[in-house]
Amino acid sequence: MAFFKKYNGTTNVKLVRMERMIWALIYGGLLAMVLGYFIDQQEAQDAALFYNLGGLAVVGGVVMVFIRSRLRGE
Repeated sequence: MAFFKKYNGTTNVKLVRMERMIWALIYGGLLAMVLGYFIDQQEAQDAALFYNLGGLAVVGGVVMVFIRSRLRGE
């Protein structure tokens, strides 16, 4: 018995698209927040925009993870 079960994904195109969007939102949001951190030293107003948009993207990705967990791949 394997410790990790292999996940082969789904063949449903809509679910595959959703999974890709989830990770793009999460990683893109985290990247925007890191950029906001480095911009904060020069332009505080621009940094706040990066923080807010990045945070919204991460929250949106996490909500989509929860929604995706409730959908069936059949």
